[in-house]
Amino acid sequence: MPANGFTTCLWFDGQAEEAAHYYVSVFKNSSIGRIARYTEAGPGPAGSVVTVEFVANGQRFVALNGGPQFTFDEAISFQIVCEDQAEIDHYWNRLTEGGEGGPCGWLKDRYGVSWQVVPRTLIDMITDPDPEKAARTSAALLSMGKLDLPALEKAYAGE
Repeated sequence: MPANGFTTCLWFDGQAEEAAHYYVSVFKNSSIGRIARYTEAGPGPAGSVVTVEFVANGQRFVALNGGPQFTFDEAISFQIVCEDQAEIDHYWNRLTEGGEGGPCGWLKDRYGVSWQVVPRTLIDMITDPDPEKAARTSAALLSMGKLDLPALEKAYAGE
């Protein structure tokens, strides 16, 4: 991994390698990097995974088997900006496998990591200078779990 920029470290309780492979299977432009294992020095069992470096959708991550002390919550989430409904459907469907959908495009995956699956045009629609367009779009958004881009576009247009 390059020394510059940011790498997001995700803390797991024994599922770091499994999670890294899962995320690489969900996102394009993804790969597994170095896998570090405990030695006889510990503190984990010799040969077991400590960290897995991976890239998902071009973003660098390290999955760490840190133990049960910390878990994921909604205070941190990853936004997946989608070009169309097919992309929204892909990410929503894959990431809710073993996880759960939430409101307004939010979901938790099987590891408890929070994601926001949103169309690229959403922010422009809900911040439109025309308050009626913005309000209609926001009302439609608030009624959805997985986002329905055609329905959001219809609300925005006043149809």
